[in-house]
Amino acid sequence: MENYKPPYNLTDKTLCLICDIMERVGALNYAINQNKSKKSELRRQSMINSIHSSLAIENNPLSVNQVTSVIDGKLTIGKPKDIQEVKNAYKAYEMMEEINPYSEKDLKKIQGIMTEFIEDDNGQYRNHGEAVYNGDVQIFMAPPHEQVPELMGNLFEWLNKEKDTISPLILSSVFHYEFVFIHPFSDGNGRTARYWQSEILSHWKKIFEYIPIETMVKKNQQEYYKVINDCDKSGDSTKFIEFMLEIIKETVDETLKKQENGTVNSTEKEEIILNEMRKNSKITIAEIVKNTSISERTIKRYVKSLQEKKIITRVGSNKTGYWKIIK
Repeated sequence: MENYKPPYNLTDKTLCLICDIMERVGALNYAINQNKSKKSELRRQSMINSIHSSLAIENNPLSVNQVTSVIDGKLTIGKPKDIQEVKNAYKAYEMMEEINPYSEKDLKKIQGIMTEFIEDDNGQYRNHGEAVYNGDVQIFMAPPHEQVPELMGNLFEWLNKEKDTISPLILSSVFHYEFVFIHPFSDGNGRTARYWQSEILSHWKKIFEYIPIETMVKKNQQEYYKVINDCDKSGDSTKFIEFMLEIIKETVDETLKKQENGTVNSTEKEEIILNEMRKNSKITIAEIVKNTSISERTIKRYVKSLQEKKIITRVGSNKTGYWKIIK
């Protein structure tokens, strides 16, 4: 279709949100660069949170700790399919820097990785109809499979045509919605759409590698689906653009607050300590302090909490023993 353009409108709210996001992104970029020694761990934790949240939206029951264990190659109790989804997602997120977000071929490649060993037609557009049900009630019917190649071709043609003239914040949000609407694959459409929005943004500005947008989507999951449904009815993605910009703003705010305060929340502190123990079971409290910049008092408090919750145990003496992760 010549001159194809996905239907949406730019509102005053959209423009204000973009200004707010750009101001905060600049501040976050400065804050993270002030603490270069922790950039690698921050990026890794952002990726783990993104993977966990995006899969959780699709009803994968594995916890953050379990997802981390799978990524670290540890034995993890869970259904094979759930564990494979984590392995696939990790492989895909690790490839972000080498993927071209404006390549339809690369999108098929990523979806193929996301659903590897799970779907027989991974990496290929569906050859059958697709619908979404709430119980026995059909709430959405995707376009016929015969139209999928043309619709996806049009979407990527628009993406490439406008990538230098439309803000990636809008571009990625429009793509996210249109992709979900087309529903081009048999499985993995939601997680691929969320991945691709993050891919477009991190390709634009690397700081988005430290911003786990999928986590905030998970926190607002019901509204996420409601807005998609509203846009299906209205025939344009205006509301979804506004929703995603608010999600991005909130995620940047939360990430920035942690950096400015020099703190992370309790769950993340525990996870940082557990990661150090996974890397070296004989690690000492002093070494954890050195590796993480978390105070000794704080680490001791969280280690005690992890022991009380029977997540870890100390085997042997403080000098010659080692940490055993139970869960």
